[in-house]
Amino acid sequence: MAEESAVGALHHVEIWVPDLRRAVTAWRWLLEELGYEPYQEWEDGRSWRLGATYLVFEQSPALSAGRHDRLRPGLNHLAFHAGDRARVDELAERATAYGWTLMFPDRHPYAGGEAHYAAYLENADGFEVELVAGAVTTT
Repeated sequence: MAEESAVGALHHVEIWVPDLRRAVTAWRWLLEELGYEPYQEWEDGRSWRLGATYLVFEQSPALSAGRHDRLRPGLNHLAFHAGDRARVDELAERATAYGWTLMFPDRHPYAGGEAHYAAYLENADGFEVELVAGAVTTT
């Protein structure tokens, strides 16, 4: 049976990384903690899937820089629903063992404002993720 897709829903995101092994260490842990499952694997890449959406990490020979700069045009960060506040705290604490660094530690967990509970993490390649606490709602 063919999978139905919602028009406009995100299909996948491909992120080029300078070191696939390092990226897999950081991203595998995080994505699998958030419920993603391994999806594809090839010599220069890996992907993880949650529902109909998947994230791809590839070490391309066409890469033009050795580190991502979130302050340049392009991707600034990926934000994920991460569960309740305790879960965000747990992930932020455990993240350092997988190559992630807590950003804005002086304002954590309110770096996004007093009403926004989240952990902002950066990995060794300069990629930022935001782990957001709170209920997932749909309209």
